[in-house]
Amino acid sequence: MEIILSNQCESLTGTLGKGFGYHIQHCKNGFFAKRNAKGYIPPDGHLRFIIACAELAKSGLHIEDIRVKGEELNDALNEAGVKPFIFARKKNMYNAGGILLIKSINRL
Repeated sequence: MEIILSNQCESLTGTLGKGFGYHIQHCKNGFFAKRNAKGYIPPDGHLRFIIACAELAKSGLHIEDIRVKGEELNDALNEAGVKPFIFARKKNMYNAGGILLIKSINRL
């Protein structure tokens, strides 16, 4: 997953909230990505983290957009125990709008 920062934000690291099991970290290639945090990760933490980033991108204040591979999105749905009405296509990349559309269709 890649996080694309808005023009108003130079850097964003740390957690988005408790209970996700993921945090944001700056990578050498300049993109920001989520990483497994040390410690407990709830089964739905990956999916909730992706959705939280998409919702932040919708506001446009800190995050402009996100990019998530379909394979990662499907893995997050499976980890959460969700039997989605619509799965993501594995080879496709999904942005915040696509994630929020899948969220609404699957009533997550």
